[in-house]
Amino acid sequence: MNDSGKTGKTTSDAVDPTEHSTRALPESSSESPITEPKPLSDAARRALAEAEARRAAYEAGAAALPKELGGRGGKEPGRYGDWEVKGIATDF
Repeated sequence: MNDSGKTGKTTSDAVDPTEHSTRALPESSSESPITEPKPLSDAARRALAEAEARRAAYEAGAAALPKELGGRGGKEPGRYGDWEVKGIATDF
C-alpha cells in the first residue's frame, strides 16, 4: 500500500507522457554510416538510358493522340471492369 491507503501504483511509479525516454538511442554514424552511392556500371547506365528513351517515346505518342470529345467519364471499362454508368450496365 502507498501513503494514501490505496493499492496499486504510487505517483512515483506513474509514467509522465511529457518525459522523454532515457533509453539510449543507437548512434547512426557508428552503426550505419552514410556513404557515397556506388558508381553505376555501364550496363546499368545503358538500362537507365533505354528506360528514359522508352518513357519519352510513350509520352510523345500519348501527346500525339487526339483528345476524346464527349466520351464516357471515369475509368476505362475494359481495363478496370467498370461496366456500369449511373447504375446502368453498359456495353460497347
